[in-house]
Amino acid sequence: MTTTLQWLFVALLACLPLILSDQYVFHVLIMMGVFTIGAMSLNLLLGFTGQLNLGHVAFFGIGAYTSALVTLGFDLQLTDSYTFVFEPKPVWFGLLCAVALAGLCGWFVGKLSFRVRGAYFVIVTISFAEVVRLIALNWVDLTEGPMALNNIPSMAFSIPWLDDGPLQRKVAVYYIVLAVAVFAFLLIQRIVQSRLGRAMIALRENEPLAKSVGVDVTRYLVMAAIVSAAIAGGAGGLYAHYVRIVDPDVFLFIYTVTMVIMVISGGKGTLAGPIVGGVIFGLLPEFLRGHTLPEVQWILYGALMILIVFFLPQGIVPAVKKWWANKQQDSAAGAQPALDSRVSEQKG
Repeated sequence: MTTTLQWLFVALLACLPLILSDQYVFHVLIMMGVFTIGAMSLNLLLGFTGQLNLGHVAFFGIGAYTSALVTLGFDLQLTDSYTFVFEPKPVWFGLLCAVALAGLCGWFVGKLSFRVRGAYFVIVTISFAEVVRLIALNWVDLTEGPMALNNIPSMAFSIPWLDDGPLQRKVAVYYIVLAVAVFAFLLIQRIVQSRLGRAMIALRENEPLAKSVGVDVTRYLVMAAIVSAAIAGGAGGLYAHYVRIVDPDVFLFIYTVTMVIMVISGGKGTLAGPIVGGVIFGLLPEFLRGHTLPEVQWILYGALMILIVFFLPQGIVPAVKKWWANKQQDSAAGAQPALDSRVSEQKG
């Protein structure tokens, strides 16, 4: 995706509130944006280092709970005679705490699990996600357990051209999610194009060769895990302040599967891949919901995923790039004989 196309796409998204006025449409766009941010964060690890993290939803959930607790405030009884009281903080501070704590957990999981590879790494990440879910479920004094944290402060702000109401609140959140998504994309783009990104790609392509030329495998993988987890934590914080209720279901495995589908279908290891996958698999369920039965929706959803994997194994974005390159090459090849003919006529 060229820089011009990037900013044209962002400008188009920024103009949507001037065109649309349906609250439900904005709800769909917000949820799509949140999970696209999560997919971009997973792509940094899965696409550019080749490490499949099936416990990625843990960082999403940690971010959601952290931001919710920081903005709600909480009391935590540490001993029989002492209770720690944390006063509510602003939403922006809660989001920063969500990013920081998720990044810290990413460092911990990276240091622990990157000593192993393959199936062992997948098992460690899934186990971590399950442990975090059980903590959220059973630490009732802090997380309210299955009763959930509710009345979480929203992120809404005033928009001059809209009347105060539900639509304005959704549009405000939409702009915040869009801004965070753009920032996350630019950050990942900067990392991928830097020395760190080149080292990550080298590890993905040929780890023994990368190690032989001095690439510190654990160091670079841990750095990728920190950034990936931090961005996922930020997405979780946005989710918490939008839906305004968080329970242990935020750690459901289906959320990780959704992010993996977005990355693989769009094209892992590409900057635009998670965005394309996020748009398709974020909007498709909503489109099918109004036209087919729930059972048929899941069949069509799965069939499309299988078709993409079968016919476009590298993903949609790499396939489009290859098609465009072949088209340009054919155009250049077709223009060359005509040019040679003109040159020959002029000489004659």
